[in-house]
Formats: sequence, C-alpha cells, structure tokens
Amino acid sequence: MNFSKIKNINILFIFIIILLSLIGMAALYSAAAGNLDPWAKKHIIRFAISLILLFFISLIDIKYVYKYSYILFFLTLLLLFSVEIFGIFGKGATRWIQIFGVSIQPSEIIKISIILALAKFYHNLRFDKIGDILNLFFPMIIIIVPFTLTVIQPDLGTSLSIFILGVGIMFIAGVKIWKFVLGLLIMVISYPFFWNSIKSYQQKRILSFLNPESDPMGQGYQLIQSKIALGSGSLIGKGFLEGTQSYLEYLPEKQTDFIFTLIGEEFGFIGTIFIVFLYSLLILIAFYISIKSIHVYGRILSLGVALNLFIYVVLNMAMVTGLMPVVGIPLPLLSYGGTAMLSVMISLGLLLNVDIHYNYKKIDQ
Repeated sequence: MNFSKIKNINILFIFIIILLSLIGMAALYSAAAGNLDPWAKKHIIRFAISLILLFFISLIDIKYVYKYSYILFFLTLLLLFSVEIFGIFGKGATRWIQIFGVSIQPSEIIKISIILALAKFYHNLRFDKIGDILNLFFPMIIIIVPFTLTVIQPDLGTSLSIFILGVGIMFIAGVKIWKFVLGLLIMVISYPFFWNSIKSYQQKRILSFLNPESDPMGQGYQLIQSKIALGSGSLIGKGFLEGTQSYLEYLPEKQTDFIFTLIGEEFGFIGTIFIVFLYSLLILIAFYISIKSIHVYGRILSLGVALNLFIYVVLNMAMVTGLMPVVGIPLPLLSYGGTAMLSVMISLGLLLNVDIHYNYKKIDQ
C-alpha cells in the first residue's frame, strides 16, 4: 500500500459523499423530532468509520483486488448462506447475522463481490468469446445463487437489485441483447411459479401498489402517506423540522426506506432535485473513471459500482413515489442502516482504487 497515492484521490467525489452523508444526518435528526438519538448520531459515527475504510481500500494495489476477487465472492456467498443457519429474524424476514455483537446483512455485502467476480471473469475473457453459450453459465451462477438465497430469506427488494445488477454487468461486458430478451420471455412464462413462491405479504404489497386505495389502512398505507408527504412539500417545502407527516407519525420507516419522502416534505421539489443532482454527479464521475481506465477489469468494476448506485437510487425513489411496490430499498448515504452504509462505502472505495490505478497495463501479473 502506497500512502503517497492519497494525493490522487478525487476531491470532488469525496466532497459529494460527505455532503450526502451530512444531509442524511440532518434528515435523521429531523426524523427523531430534533434529536441526535436514536439515528443521527449512529449514522455519522458509521459514516466516519466507513470513510476511513474507503480511503484504506482506495490505496490497496488493484492487483491484489483483482487476484482475490473470486475468493471474496466465495467468502461473501458463505456469509449469505450462513443466514439460513444462524440468521436473526426481524421485520418478517431472516436477513441478518451477528458477528462480534454487530448485525450484518450479507445480501448487501455480496453485491460488491458480484461486481468484483464478474469484472475479473470478463477481464480474462476475449471479447469475441463473450457471446458463447458456455461463457454465460459462470456469470449466471454468480448471479442466480445469491439471488435465490436472498429470495428465500425472504427479501424481494434486495434480490431484485442483485438480479438487475448482475444482468446489467453482463450487458455492459458485451453480451448480446437478444439473450436478455430470451431471458425476459422465460421470466414471463415462469411468472405463475414466481407468484406462488413469494410470501403472502409480498403478494399483498404488489397488489396494493396497483391499487393502494383498496387497502388504505393496511398494505396501501405506506404508499398513500408517502405520496401525501411528498405532495405537501410543494416547491420549497415546509422547512427543516416542520414535516408534519413525520412528526405526527403518519410516515412509516421515515429513517430508512422513506427518508427521501421526509426530505421532500421539508425541502420540497427543490430539495429532492438537489439530492438527485448529487447522485447523478457520483454516477457521472464513476463513468468518467471507467472511460479513463485502460484495463477491462477497472472499466467493468467502475461501471458495476455506478450501476449498483443507480439501482439503489432509482428503486428507492420509484418505491416512495408509487412507481413500484414498496420492497425495502435504502437510499445510499442518506438512509439509516449500518450494512447498507458499509456496502456502499466499500464499493465507492473500490471505484477510487480504479481511479488511482487506472493506468495499470497488466493487473493480472
């Protein structure tokens, strides 16, 4: 590890990350009616620790990241599988495990190792061989196994994001689009099996998404209250600490899934557009890093991190605005949650790692 490389770290990128986290802390402070406890204080402590980890990861020689990509995927897969044996039940699902007294959600961590494993696979594969049928099996295993384990927990939102992430990276790598169309047709045909395999409360969530007013005090409650809060924010919002929907406890899970709604109520359309602008800047910087990288591993890794961030943001915002069912997707750096924060910061650290080591010609030696 060469600490002299720290001078090459993208300052704008770090500034945006810190700004988003501070906005998240302020929103969590507001969600607790003007108190640092129970969410805001923990959020900023977790961010500070994760920021140190981000710098550490960004300075590791990328050759080592490349070398151990498959091993990291295998270890995180074991961690995800261990949920079935040692998992802790909470919020209607078994998604967490305890490690030294700390709760970890492996389904969030494995997204990073999926990006690493697929980046290494396509780095080692000649471009003209990407479309071969045999070369589709290994990437699909990397995607389907974590997807299946996450569905079993059950965690529909995270499993959906894992699947979109994996398939998206395959498309980025150069797999022909007709193969995805074929896969989509297979999914449509298998829809009855999927519907019968998910839990009854998940079925109700999907049905309530199609018609929230059919169960306004049950499954449709969250979506209805979220829309009311967003709409009441109007152009400039009600003001900091003035969000009545959250203070009167109408807005559920305001510290996690619906943090964007709370910001929309207090800071209005202008506040939400500013949040979208900051995320867009992060994603654009990731694209720039991918273009700058001269090795395929760095390109796919950068685009994979950008895609993962995009999925988080789009699914969460679509969920709270009623464009998709409520499936429990946090908003990166804003929502309260230790594992999601850790996962995102590790992935951003890897992105900065590519930025620092973009000119490595032979990372596999």
